[in-house]
Amino acid sequence: MSDPILKARGLNKRYGKVTAIDNCDFDLMPGEILAVIGDNGAGKSTLIKALSGAVQPDSGKIWLDGQEVAFASPNDARANGIETVYQTLAMSPALSITDNMFMGRELRKPGLMGKLFRTLDKKAMEDFAREKLAELGLMTIQNINQAVETLSGGQRQGVAVARAAAFGSRVIILDEPTAALGVKESRRVLELILDVRSRGIPIILISHNMPHVFEVADRIHIHRLGKRAAVIRPSDFSMSDAVAIMTGAMEPPASMAA
Repeated sequence: MSDPILKARGLNKRYGKVTAIDNCDFDLMPGEILAVIGDNGAGKSTLIKALSGAVQPDSGKIWLDGQEVAFASPNDARANGIETVYQTLAMSPALSITDNMFMGRELRKPGLMGKLFRTLDKKAMEDFAREKLAELGLMTIQNINQAVETLSGGQRQGVAVARAAAFGSRVIILDEPTAALGVKESRRVLELILDVRSRGIPIILISHNMPHVFEVADRIHIHRLGKRAAVIRPSDFSMSDAVAIMTGAMEPPASMAA
């Protein structure tokens, strides 16, 4: 069995008297879709923020590709190949698709124009954005320079996933990617997720939508009371079982317990 690409042991995070994550462990295997599910307040958001650099745990360790890491910020995690697509998408609606894809990492023109005058290489960015959208079958978007606010919800999510896939060389974290979408657009996003996984990039999928979780996940991390309660395979358990473990109505089988 291969080693986890992203691993955490004994993570703790407290906010005053509130314990958000409590001695939590986590494993993401290479090339898999790992769903993370848990009731509201279970601490899964804090766990994901700790893994993506948005929150610094009080104690515990994180390893990426076998190397111990301590991310000081989301930019630090991004520099190490971990891209996160938040539920809010973190996009600027008035800017173009290209500008949104390269926000914070714009390409400069080669030579003096780029170094001295910091001139942007708009053509290189447009070509790259067009190529990445085409790779994921998103070229129903005709104009790469149209404002993001003119896109449908599914198209915006597609652009956000394409951005993550373009720059997330090691891990992509998706936070509720289908939460605000209709049936047809949700279907397209699930296809996108499988498409990205087929390129060998492992994905952490946070979702409340159990049918979606059971459809695409290879394994499911069940989070309860600030820690990992169990890790199950969708083929071995029903949705009802997963919900029961998540709520504490059912004890996880000993072999599946964290």
